[in-house]
Amino acid sequence: MKNELLESYKGVRDFYPEDQFVLDYIKDTMARACESFGFEHYNASILENAELYYNKTSEEIVNEQTYIFEDRGGRKVILRPEMTPTVTRMVARKRRELGFPLRLYSIPNVFRYERPQRGRLREHWQLNADIFGAEGIEYEIELLLLVRQIMESFGAKESDYIIKINSRSVLDKIFDKLEIPPLARKSTLALLDRKDKMSKEDFEQELLAILANETENFKQALKEEAENGELQDYVKKLKNLGLQNLVVDTSIVRGFDYYTGFVFEVYDTNKSNPRAMFGGGRYDKLMDALGEEPLSALGFGMGDVTMRDFLELHGLLPEYRPATEIMIAVLDDNEELKNKAFDLAARLRREDINTAINFSFKKIDKQIKTASKLKIPFVLVLGEKELESKKYKVKNIQSKEQVELDEKEIANYIFESEI
Repeated sequence: MKNELLESYKGVRDFYPEDQFVLDYIKDTMARACESFGFEHYNASILENAELYYNKTSEEIVNEQTYIFEDRGGRKVILRPEMTPTVTRMVARKRRELGFPLRLYSIPNVFRYERPQRGRLREHWQLNADIFGAEGIEYEIELLLLVRQIMESFGAKESDYIIKINSRSVLDKIFDKLEIPPLARKSTLALLDRKDKMSKEDFEQELLAILANETENFKQALKEEAENGELQDYVKKLKNLGLQNLVVDTSIVRGFDYYTGFVFEVYDTNKSNPRAMFGGGRYDKLMDALGEEPLSALGFGMGDVTMRDFLELHGLLPEYRPATEIMIAVLDDNEELKNKAFDLAARLRREDINTAINFSFKKIDKQIKTASKLKIPFVLVLGEKELESKKYKVKNIQSKEQVELDEKEIANYIFESEI
């Protein structure tokens, strides 16, 4: 009978060492790329005042996908479903002390109560890179260049992904021209955001139900904008900067209500993963929604789940390497050997060799098997013979090579060996 207590909560993950290794690699790669562009690291609690998210993010997320509870003080608390309202609150709070343009990044865990599926879980880690006090197309270009830097850092080629861009302000101009009422605008944006998840026929039917006689005019306006509109300026400038995998897609709107202008999404070009991996855009009015003076801002979020799927699909996942570099296998249970093991381990650690000691006192073949299971690359044999001769057998688990060294030579041997 299955023991339910051994299972993790539905939609979240346990991170055994190999899984944590990949997550750390993803987060470290993201962080290095952001810092190379002058972004500074910040963080915040996973708990937020639920009111911060009402009317400032998408209704679907707040009403259907959040973990909200009442604390013992009667306050409504939310496990953050995203980071943008939080970082905006933080910037607003210390606005007079900060310098602008302000570049910030964080890689927090976020929570959404939704049906777990490929690329979507109830908890994931998400890079958030944002620029505040950032008016002008130059910052939007910089954000997309950062996207390229991150993808290149993971080893991706431009042919592996495509960046689709659009603008909420362009859509607003089309709505204004066609005199589309507010409720129909909101419904149309929500429909465009779901376009990739539905058939062409269903999309056309729903669009007709919303826009009625203006449906064809709306579709024609989108087509003209994609082919000859102002967004082509982005394409031209970015291609001049070497970013070639960029297209205008007027169905890209992003799901959050706070976006005001430029928006983008990054898609995997592999046909077995035809979905948006991440995206972002400009949100110049979110500060207003907090009751503060306007401040231009833009940013994007990139999740670890979709990124891991991408890396796995394209053969870019790194090979696991444990932090431990050598295991000292103590062969007998006596005080002299145990003390020598502590002494050797301390010396190796001072020489920057991560060292574990096996005090199971099992036969050497079983201790080597343990090191192999843990993927520890080297084993040092410590028994009565080694204690007397002051020469230690060091075995390379992968190559099966075994050498005999005195303790001054061990660290250099490991450094010089290709692990």
